[in-house]
Amino acid sequence: MAQKGPVLITGIQGQVGYEISKRLVTSEHVFGFNRLELDLTRPEQIKKKVNEVHPHWLINLAAYTAVDKAEIEQECAFAVNAYGPEALAYALMEQRTGWLFQVSTDFIFDGLRGIPYQTTDAANPTGVYGASKAEGESRVRGILPNRHIILRTAWVYSAHCNNFVKTMLRLMAERDEVRVVADQIGTPTWAGSLAEAIIHMISVIDAHPQPELLAGTYHFTDAGTASWYDFAVAIAEEAMNLGFPIRAKITPIRTRDYPTQARRPHYSVLDKTKTWDCFGLLPVHWRENLRRMLESCIARME
Repeated sequence: MAQKGPVLITGIQGQVGYEISKRLVTSEHVFGFNRLELDLTRPEQIKKKVNEVHPHWLINLAAYTAVDKAEIEQECAFAVNAYGPEALAYALMEQRTGWLFQVSTDFIFDGLRGIPYQTTDAANPTGVYGASKAEGESRVRGILPNRHIILRTAWVYSAHCNNFVKTMLRLMAERDEVRVVADQIGTPTWAGSLAEAIIHMISVIDAHPQPELLAGTYHFTDAGTASWYDFAVAIAEEAMNLGFPIRAKITPIRTRDYPTQARRPHYSVLDKTKTWDCFGLLPVHWRENLRRMLESCIARME
């Protein structure tokens, strides 16, 4: 990424932050902060960091992502996911330069549409997590109308941090049976491909003669669709091909057979046509990226 100025990244120790940092390791003036170093619930700390770095891009990867816990810790979820991005946007507005790249989620939708969601479809979250992320989107748009990118994604996993893939690998090696929901449909997305998409989008905007024309909301996931059950079966098949010990039988179940605190959208596939048209980003199929991730993950575990 050819940089036009400093880049400030929040949530650098998360899945996407880790993948971005690997790809920008040789870049100068990239400042990554973890939650202890830059707490989105502390506006004064946000303002101080932004004034110190004076970023040309502020990539916000920090988020409260405990979907079920958010139903109980509503204030905390909104503090991080809604008021945090708002404080970031205000800090950039006050310095009169710099763009905010806000990563959002498919959980802002209710999952009742049945066909891929457009960027223009109205948000209708079914839980606190989705509501807090939708509110964060709204506040960013209102404060930085011509200097923001909101990128919604879904079902993110990687070889870093805790996630569905790593949980499945552990359970499939320990248990005789793993029961997985088969009636929730979305798109698994490797954090590495999401990191590459973010870097590419920023490069395109920086090279554009009128970058404000590209400000707005976009979708990015890997290609294809799957249920969580489909995803689990693919994890088992790809892992076995790489020599990972899989003992469990994978059994499909319905959402009602696996009750959770928060209700998940039954169908949250995101339409990526706008992203393809504006940025030339054609995603790789999720299973191909799953294979790439597992090769790295299993090599680490050996």
